[in-house]
Amino acid sequence: MPRRLVDVPGYLRFWTAGAVSAIGSQFTTLALQILTAITLSASATEVGLVNAARWLPYLLFGLVAGVLVDRCRRKPLLVATDLARAAVLGVIPVLYAVGRLNIAALCACLFVFGVLCLVFEAADQSFVPRLVPKDLLGPAYARLEQAGAVSTSAGPLLASALIKVVGAPLAVLVDALSYLASGLLLISVKAPDPVPDRAERRSLAAELRAGVGWVYRHRTLAPIALTSHAMLLFNTMITTVFAVFALRELKIGSLGLGACYACGGIGAVIGGALSTRVARRFEVGTTLIAFRLVAALAWLPLVLAVRGPWALPASALAFFTIWVAIGIESPVEVSYRQAVTPDRLRGRMNATIRSCNWGMVAVGAPIGGALADAVSYHFALWIGLSGALVQALLLAVSRTREAHTTDELQPAAAT
Repeated sequence: MPRRLVDVPGYLRFWTAGAVSAIGSQFTTLALQILTAITLSASATEVGLVNAARWLPYLLFGLVAGVLVDRCRRKPLLVATDLARAAVLGVIPVLYAVGRLNIAALCACLFVFGVLCLVFEAADQSFVPRLVPKDLLGPAYARLEQAGAVSTSAGPLLASALIKVVGAPLAVLVDALSYLASGLLLISVKAPDPVPDRAERRSLAAELRAGVGWVYRHRTLAPIALTSHAMLLFNTMITTVFAVFALRELKIGSLGLGACYACGGIGAVIGGALSTRVARRFEVGTTLIAFRLVAALAWLPLVLAVRGPWALPASALAFFTIWVAIGIESPVEVSYRQAVTPDRLRGRMNATIRSCNWGMVAVGAPIGGALADAVSYHFALWIGLSGALVQALLLAVSRTREAHTTDELQPAAAT
């Protein structure tokens, strides 16, 4: 039995594939903000609609994706969706080059991209327990989180520099190439990936109910999931509005916007490095509640920011602090979810939670943009902060306080 992650066959290649695509994703994240707000001269509402198109598939198809993942071998899904994502992103710069890129076309591309991401992510999280021994699940998810965090710290600065040289549309090509590289790396990963027993299949509706019931009737998973949905809703309102607010009102420019995202990445690296240590010292419930509260309050410097010399430092501090908190909390939450869920339900459990989480992005982005256009940027930001704080307080008074690391040895029953 391997005692270190580096000794687990295939984990290093799996981690590298995730790190490569995560770095590429930072180019697209920043490029799409600038492409939409500046190149296409979109309003805050249109920026919200573009963001929503990327995440709407999670709301529409998330539960079905969970059933699909539990009915199929997971590695082929990972490879196929990576290669398909590379092709879809490659369409964006082509459309721009021929003068056909507009808000509608961009939304269409991002919707298809979102469908592929939905399937990939449901299979990805469910594949890790097949690759990594149970006692290394926490560190495995923490290292994956750190890879994403490192990409978030370095990626935005590299992306902002590249965008200045080649423009936002061509910068998206970097992400397309990263998905191609990731797909090729995953082909070489060897891990037990049996074909699920067809005899255990039930109707689609029955399997959907089983996955949803496991999440929302579970004594500790239910409050964790419901408050995480709310957290994504209100966080998305803030981040959607901030992109336009920073460029048009605070005047921090694309480099400043990239610097804020980079500070968030640095915070996530630090949080990910501390996550395992914090989880050993405190119980699961205490860790989740404490750092959800920190993450909610961390938006305050950004919400209070006004144009001037302190605009960039205040915004960067907010991103840094919130991502330290998320970097600590997220691996603990993800590893706990996997530990208390049977393998036959993991795909549906992950897809249920992630689809509703990212579905909230599809709701929060246009709401945030509409509030900013109808009232003001600061009003929309205050609504987002208030909602984030309320969900953290609700988690604090829920049965999540009873979540313990030992639950993985005695899985909590649905009630």
